[in-house]
Amino acid sequence: MGDIVVRPSLRANPLKVYTTMPNARIFNPARTAMQQGRAKTDNWTLEFEAARALRPDGLMGWAGGGDTNRQVRLRFPTLEAAKAYADKHSLTYSVEAEHHRVVKPKSYADNFRWDRRV
Repeated sequence: MGDIVVRPSLRANPLKVYTTMPNARIFNPARTAMQQGRAKTDNWTLEFEAARALRPDGLMGWAGGGDTNRQVRLRFPTLEAAKAYADKHSLTYSVEAEHHRVVKPKSYADNFRWDRRV
């Protein structure tokens, strides 16, 4: 009976400690295409960028990875609050410009104008 020897190259490290935090992205989410309302668009969202690419699962073939920071999504009432959080926790971040809504005034009566283009 021999002793079991584990080679260092075969050892898995499930708890990877980040030496540097991944980059964060701060943005104001646009409304979803499936809804007409503007709910949840007044908050700013901070989410982390992917630290590494997704890889297919061996059993099911689904795309996944061990990066749990991709699941973190923080919401803040203002852009300044999101920046203050990122600065407090020493995160490198990029801010995306806010989406501005363009309102096109329409009237139901315009559907029945005699000079309208079809």
